[in-house]
Amino acid sequence: MKIIQVNDLTRDFEYYKKAQGIKGSIKNLFKREKKIKHAVKGISFEIKEGEIIGFLGPNGAGKTTTLKMLSGILHPTSGSATVAGYIPWERKDEYKRMFAFVSGQKTQLWNDLPAIDTFYLNKCIYEIPDDEYNDILNELATLLDVKHLINIQVRRLSLGEKMKMQIIASLLHKPSILFLDEPTIGLDIISQQKIRSFIKNYAKKQKVTIILTSHYMKDIEDLCKKVIVINEGSVVYNGHLKDIQSMFHMKKIMNLVFSENIDFEQLKKYGSIIEQSEFKATIELDVKTYAQNTTKILTEFPVIDFTMEEPSVEKGILKLFERNAGNPNE
Repeated sequence: MKIIQVNDLTRDFEYYKKAQGIKGSIKNLFKREKKIKHAVKGISFEIKEGEIIGFLGPNGAGKTTTLKMLSGILHPTSGSATVAGYIPWERKDEYKRMFAFVSGQKTQLWNDLPAIDTFYLNKCIYEIPDDEYNDILNELATLLDVKHLINIQVRRLSLGEKMKMQIIASLLHKPSILFLDEPTIGLDIISQQKIRSFIKNYAKKQKVTIILTSHYMKDIEDLCKKVIVINEGSVVYNGHLKDIQSMFHMKKIMNLVFSENIDFEQLKKYGSIIEQSEFKATIELDVKTYAQNTTKILTEFPVIDFTMEEPSVEKGILKLFERNAGNPNE
């Protein structure tokens, strides 16, 4: 069942060009040159209920603008979208109770107050019954291991602890749709892992639909099977994450250790040598023939140890950006 449907969604922003200095400011009082920023350019996609979709792109690609339209914060310039049958920017109460928007760069917590005060405010806003509120809060605080912190001033918490509190505040009303905008930004590796683990387990248990933006590929690889890649306001890829590598015939990397010197010219028959030394070599193998070439290398050369590296998804995404730079519809 499709829960999110987006058709030719566009969002433009108007701004004015200003000349430098006082002279330019005075000139702007009488005549201003208007400019148009095309933040989102007619994007279309569909998301099924219960999916976790990675929404990727460089800074300024239009990711956050798209999420703001889907959450009803912004109105589109043109196009249409429905989320669970609702038009987001109509901002109906029924719809607002269905989703949560969590941003790693903006907080809904008050620094001088403990997080429990924000939780109680959200309880009142969403009219959550006392027993249900206490049960949900206890469950979330236990899962995120912050029960001992909810009565401490937010300013005294670490970044990771604050992020956990934000997630709790957003999930108290049990939303079925989550918009996660850089939820692990600025966090250390351990905190990132804990947040990812919680999101994965929570999504599986509650069957929520999630759109996740992140510049950390580990977030995407751990949580998402499918991704939508956006660049310069346009969708440049929509499909399975694993298929990005095959699109560009990405190479597998083989690290070899030999028991004696070898003829590296003979090794070149099977791939491109990236690095070589007296008893070691790193070679790129074509994904289509790597299995048979691996067998030949292990048979023909005195290999005592080897490791294989999968092609980097991140490199594939970078190639998508490069291919579509300046021509997103290519």
